[in-house]
Amino acid sequence: MKIIQNKEKFILSDPTAVAIGKFDGIHVGHRRLLSEILEQKKQGLKACVFTFDPSPAVFFGVPINGELTTREEKRRLFETMGVDILVEFPMNAATAQMKPEHFVKEVLVDMLKAKFVAAGEDVSFGDKGAGNAKLLKQMEQECGYTTRLISKVCYEDREVSSTYVRECVERGDMETALTLLGSGYSIEGEVVHGHQLGRKLSMPTINLIPEEGKLLPPYGVYFAEVSIWNEQTQTWETYGGVTNIGCKPTVESEKKVGVETHIFDFDGDLYGKWVRVELLKFHRPEQQFEDVDRLKEELHKDSQICRKYLEKRHK
Repeated sequence: MKIIQNKEKFILSDPTAVAIGKFDGIHVGHRRLLSEILEQKKQGLKACVFTFDPSPAVFFGVPINGELTTREEKRRLFETMGVDILVEFPMNAATAQMKPEHFVKEVLVDMLKAKFVAAGEDVSFGDKGAGNAKLLKQMEQECGYTTRLISKVCYEDREVSSTYVRECVERGDMETALTLLGSGYSIEGEVVHGHQLGRKLSMPTINLIPEEGKLLPPYGVYFAEVSIWNEQTQTWETYGGVTNIGCKPTVESEKKVGVETHIFDFDGDLYGKWVRVELLKFHRPEQQFEDVDRLKEELHKDSQICRKYLEKRHK
């Protein structure tokens, strides 16, 4: 996947199908949007995602309690979905004041060579967000592209949105988050060295340090699916596992937040590998035990319950 970042001026070489959006927490509504441009690859168009960096909310100082999907996570997800080009267009004083008509002509048409544009019905762009779905449709014939507007997806009588996903993650409702996202809420990163206490407990674990700014759910133990990126095959290999998010109060004196996962039925060295941990269900809060033996007993109990949950889930 080609990534264009920090560039206000560029010209793509091939005609494209463009999806416009913020894409924080790539939920089922976003996936419907992305499926439209991926379908256009059959017509010979390149699938292109257009987003602003930083997001308009961040640029204009709207308080946000962490990102649902970090930049690196978005990039990997777009690539595995089949997106050809990702444009992380700079949001600054000049681009924020661009007239909506100029955005359509100069960015979408001249730079991106858009022949197909997919956007939500509530899309906004240009100075003060004045550009909208109506304008995209009005300029179709003049600019030579087709617009596909995607209506909101609803779940339990509420529109699916990043805000909805965020509320679920913040309260630890990972099962609803999974429904809204179409997959488990994920935390990705490179496996780093820990204190290897898990091996002494007969439960070897991998450790991830969440990216700065990543939104984490409440500290505790979660049932998870763990995907390991295979550089040779460029594919994910997936296993079940049980994950602890927090500071491990029984064994750690430092208050450093980590994501530690015991992977079921896996034996291998993962240090330096890229791993995605998808949280499927909150099991229990993080707690401090009186000693390591009591911790070991509880961890084995967690694993047994998790295995049963995963077996039931995959039936």
